[in-house]
Amino acid sequence: MTESPYTLIHQDKATAARVGKLQTAHGVVNTPIFMPVGTRGTVKACTPKMLSDQIHAEIILANTYHLYLRPGHEIVQEAGGLHAFMGWQHPILTDSGGFQVFSLGALRTITEEGVAFRSTIDGTEHFISPERSIEIQNALGADIIMAFDECPALPNDYAYLKNSMEMTLRWAARCKEAHQNSDQLLFGIVQGGMERDLRQASVDGTVAIGFPGYAIGGLSVGEEKDLMYETLAYTAPLLPTEKPRYLMGVGTPEDLVYGVRCGIDMFDCVMPTRNARNGSLFTTEGIVRIRNSKYRRDFSPLDPECTCYTCQNFTRTYLRHLHIENEILGSQLHTLHNLHFYLSLMRGIRRAIHNGSFAALAGDEPDIGALVKLGQRKS
Repeated sequence: MTESPYTLIHQDKATAARVGKLQTAHGVVNTPIFMPVGTRGTVKACTPKMLSDQIHAEIILANTYHLYLRPGHEIVQEAGGLHAFMGWQHPILTDSGGFQVFSLGALRTITEEGVAFRSTIDGTEHFISPERSIEIQNALGADIIMAFDECPALPNDYAYLKNSMEMTLRWAARCKEAHQNSDQLLFGIVQGGMERDLRQASVDGTVAIGFPGYAIGGLSVGEEKDLMYETLAYTAPLLPTEKPRYLMGVGTPEDLVYGVRCGIDMFDCVMPTRNARNGSLFTTEGIVRIRNSKYRRDFSPLDPECTCYTCQNFTRTYLRHLHIENEILGSQLHTLHNLHFYLSLMRGIRRAIHNGSFAALAGDEPDIGALVKLGQRKS
């Protein structure tokens, strides 16, 4: 399936930012969009109803590697697929496991055929090839699945990055050949480290294979942020304008704004949920570290500008108390707020692109608070 599921709705006049719609088997996704991460088939501390009704998430991400190891893709398939298994009837994207392979370090061996690795759960030996990754993702049944790639560590030498990128291209072709489910959109992944010529070659090769969407991988894996931004700004415009563009695993609020400026449509990152559990909370006035003693007698809302359930009903004093006591409710309320902040940011970005204010709000020092507030308005 190489035809585009993406429809361009509006293009910003001053930047590469754009608003569009992405059609999937489980509904339409408005872009630019942030995808909450549900690694093991759940967004930590959130019920599906919270995600849909309170946070207004349109699409979430799950992880092939972790679901393969436990409970096993066969069990998910027997349950009716990932949507039925986790009680989420909206779009889902699964990554291919390539990044998790990268993070295993000495526990894995990469060859042309695929990756042999030891489970981080029990040490058992496993092997995932491009064909096996697609087989697993076909069984899981997500709306969008990813080609199996190698995500090389950085810094790395040019020869390794070149060989890795070329192998990723060969793996992408094998993934497309193995893909059997026409209801699932298979995206290709661009690699190449920080080398411009390798990024160009990766784009050319991946587009030549032909996919309904394209992802930029291998960023935010150890490089300086300025270099990451430079590589992103160079790579994004090389991708087809008529296809959705996905930046994998990059996700401070400032990163999202910069990515949208470069023409990116889709983002994911564990930052809002992980930070929430650690008591680091995003607000329109900056980060609040709720453990700080100055909030012990702070009876104001976490963010007076925020419309989320947490801010409308609880004080900083109470949230600090929950966090200090390690209460489950604290993680739940913090996660709800952080995800609401991120999705309000994306909604504000879409509105700003439409009304022509995006370039002014997304400059060298983007006004994150103003974009979030714009996204929280009722109209």
